Amino acid sequence: MRRALLISLVACLITIHQARLIDRCDLAKLLHKEDMDGFEGYSLSDWLCLAFVESNFNISKVNENADGSFDYGIFQINSHYWCTDHQSHSENICHLECQELLRPNLLSTIHCARKIVSATGGMKNWVAWRMHCSGRPPSYWMTGCHLG
Repeated sequence: MRRALLISLVACLITIHQARLIDRCDLAKLLHKEDMDGFEGYSLSDWLCLAFVESNFNISKVNENADGSFDYGIFQINSHYWCTDHQSHSENICHLECQELLRPNLLSTIHCARKIVSATGGMKNWVAWRMHCSGRPPSYWMTGCHLG
């Protein structure tokens, strides 16, 4: 019994350790610094909402899709179109390895996200953003965040 409990505890700690979360306001500051506020008409609130609905601010999230492609990082960027993971065919429009989207500094992620929103459809390329963020009052996402 004790052994099973210990194994369960270790498994939980490993899972918690693997998730790299970024604070909402820290993400807002980084996005602001990288000139994402107003980029292609999208506010910092749009970006924060996207990060929340896609990954719950988890930089290290990887999700497998029904078509065999994977979504990577805080914005869940898809391997079929935007990056290469060498597991399936990719158009690799962002010209990067999908693993780069899991880096804590987020610069590769931000660079690729710029390409995605510059493409036809903008943030509507993310289904979760369309369903949960588009047309919603954005005020909550920046509450308590000081960019200066």
